[in-house]
Amino acid sequence: MRYFLLSSLLGIVMLMAGCRSVYKGLQPVSGNVNCIRQFSPQFTSTLYSTQVDILKHHLSGLLFFKQMPDSSIRVVFANEMGFKFFDFEFDKQGNFTKHYLMAKMDKKAVVKTLQQDFALVLLRPGLQAAHMAADSHYRYIVVPTEKGNNYYVTDTACTKLVRIEKSSRRKPAVTVWMQHYNNGVPDTINIRHEHFKFNISLQKVEK
Repeated sequence: MRYFLLSSLLGIVMLMAGCRSVYKGLQPVSGNVNCIRQFSPQFTSTLYSTQVDILKHHLSGLLFFKQMPDSSIRVVFANEMGFKFFDFEFDKQGNFTKHYLMAKMDKKAVVKTLQQDFALVLLRPGLQAAHMAADSHYRYIVVPTEKGNNYYVTDTACTKLVRIEKSSRRKPAVTVWMQHYNNGVPDTINIRHEHFKFNISLQKVEK
């Protein structure tokens, strides 16, 4: 009986720990949420060597960000032989258009996942409902979403982008790192999904 009670209590404690939000310790702070705008990549005609791992599948090739005359951004991924995997467009307001997606990938869930991933990379969030929070190490620009928040994590002075997290109410679901900016363009971009294998790695190609 005593063993059963101890096991039950241990199970409850572990369940409560699993339900605890990793963002619980964040405290509201004052500041200008628009400071995050400085980290929006200034893509004009930018090429990346790209590796994509999704479940048991691996894709490699070149991913191209192209700013169009109307300020929309085209995102095109093809292999070295020119076979196109996808061709997406984000307009100035953030609206998304799928111009092409290879048949094997053309599933609603895949389209939505890629749309959300590259929306994080383009870093054009609507900040009307955003607020700022902090812990002892970082500052967080918190942007509410339908199922949680997007967290744009910077140093305490908002001078360096540390990472971007798309989260549920309790923990990150997707993490994005953009590093080594040069003339407003990150040299490396990494996207990692936390709950299933879907990772995208980009390394800038110098022309």
